[in-house]
Amino acid sequence: MALSVTDMADMVATTHADFGPMRFQQIAQSLASYEVFSRWFKKDKVSFQSGSSIKRTLMTSFNSGAAAHVSLDHIDEVTTPNTLAIMDVPWRYAQAQWAIWYKTDVLMNRGQSLILNIMEPRRLEALLALVEELETRAWAAAPAVANTTLPYGVQYWIVENTTTGFNGGLPSDHTTVGGIVPATHTNFRNYTAAYVTVNKADLIKKMRTAHRAIRFKSPVTVSDYRAGLSDRYRIYTNEVVISNLEDIGEGQLENVGRDLAEMDGTMTFRRHPIINVPELAARSDNPIYMLDHTTFYPACLAGDYLRETPPSVAKSQHNVYQVFVDLTYNFLCVDRRRNAVFSVT
Repeated sequence: MALSVTDMADMVATTHADFGPMRFQQIAQSLASYEVFSRWFKKDKVSFQSGSSIKRTLMTSFNSGAAAHVSLDHIDEVTTPNTLAIMDVPWRYAQAQWAIWYKTDVLMNRGQSLILNIMEPRRLEALLALVEELETRAWAAAPAVANTTLPYGVQYWIVENTTTGFNGGLPSDHTTVGGIVPATHTNFRNYTAAYVTVNKADLIKKMRTAHRAIRFKSPVTVSDYRAGLSDRYRIYTNEVVISNLEDIGEGQLENVGRDLAEMDGTMTFRRHPIINVPELAARSDNPIYMLDHTTFYPACLAGDYLRETPPSVAKSQHNVYQVFVDLTYNFLCVDRRRNAVFSVT
């Protein structure tokens, strides 16, 4: 008996459990690793929300005149300056799709097991395409202001500058970052530094300084958006830099090896893993990103996180059953000061 659209939908739905969570193992991928999907998009590391855009309230300053030592007969003067700013980041929409041809994949492959053998690799192929797209866009140059389809990746939020300090301002072609003007809210800047050589006297020393500078700790108890997240700091760079760092780590004596060390086969700096990002291989500025993932993370629309549609008949091909994978999201950085970038001069 021929399978109907309903039969196909039921088959896909009932076999998803057999497929397990969306993952893959193949030899088709072009990159050795995919940090963005494999770690950033894990459900326990993603922020889910609703609304027409992603909004966050930032306290960008405080009223320094609200506290003072006073005389016994002090006359009160109360002021209430505006210390809050609203971040507003648009959603971005990504999708992948896979399909089954009714005549060749169903009629010529009789039996449920044969059909499933075709469905699974098609489904995983679609996921791999989405994984590669997310990885590429996360590390790509900041999209132009007029672009309404590409996400705000690392280079949008963490901006390079050759001057040491909190000088990461606007990405190219933009007048705000997430709706915030850094010139007005001067605390909304990431840490920057330039280096010449990957050695302890130059890059490592600057990384030490930055690591101390960006580890802000509130003196009062506040509920941050992502407090308590594990794997807080991760350091990302390319093969050129990480291989030089490995040479430094291997050459250190045990009693002076506090900065660089090896842990579970991964190079670490102050116990934070240093990750090789293949998408950064072509960057001539050999960047090093020190990201705090309590402040930098994907925000996803609740209900549209890798949502798979039931199979339907394609409008232009009545013999094709199509399935779409949808994702509504954008990358977000709620505190740029806790993040740093180093670039070679």
